[in-house]
Amino acid sequence: MGLLDALFRSSEILGIAEETLEFALESSEASHPNEYMGLLRGTEASRLGLDRDGLVITDILVIPGTESNSVSATLKTSQVPNDVRALGSVHSHPNGVLQPSNADLGTFGRGSVHIIIGAPYRRTDWKAFDTRGEPRRLDVLGVELPDSEEFFDFTQADIDEELQWD
Repeated sequence: MGLLDALFRSSEILGIAEETLEFALESSEASHPNEYMGLLRGTEASRLGLDRDGLVITDILVIPGTESNSVSATLKTSQVPNDVRALGSVHSHPNGVLQPSNADLGTFGRGSVHIIIGAPYRRTDWKAFDTRGEPRRLDVLGVELPDSEEFFDFTQADIDEELQWD
């Protein structure tokens, strides 16, 4: 197990922010009839005002050069950043099927949660899966997300602290 794998497993994923799920549903609908795809990123629950240890899915990273059509979406792996907060993936199935395909299972190796969103992209048209393609519970949390401007407000000291390994 590599260091990144250990980091992924060290923090429990508590759920997905409601605003992030809404973004994924809207993006999937906007991409229809093509598939939508992105990587899931998280924020420490304590930074969101929750009195629990763990991570909340708060962001979706869309990778430049992602190619999609009505039956597949492919990330350009050379464009994926080395991001320790990548928790898994999200993609849509324009045909509405909320089960991972064999091709999906082949991409579920990175991260521990994978979301499939199906047409017609309503609040109930999604499911979460683990790396083996087994359904897993993923709560929708009504947390307030940090301002996007705060995401870019960091110093070299913040970067150094983030890169320290225990």
